[in-house]
Amino acid sequence: MGILYYLIVGATAGWLGGKIMHGSGFGPVGNIIVGIVGGIIGGWLFGLLGITTSGGLIGSIITAVAGAVALLWVAGMLKK
Repeated sequence: MGILYYLIVGATAGWLGGKIMHGSGFGPVGNIIVGIVGGIIGGWLFGLLGITTSGGLIGSIITAVAGAVALLWVAGMLKK
């Protein structure tokens, strides 16, 4: 069940991150990867800033979307 949770959160966060950053998307698998990596980055960034989210699905998605947006922003800067 844990793997399914990460896939759902990753897919949702990757898709939302792409929409926020006005990207064309990376397809379903790419969005899942961006979302999962974004969750790791978001958790790290929120930890540095002392921000906590409530546990559960919504808090995980918020954290992962923030990390996905940061990841896509950095990738966009490196691409230029």
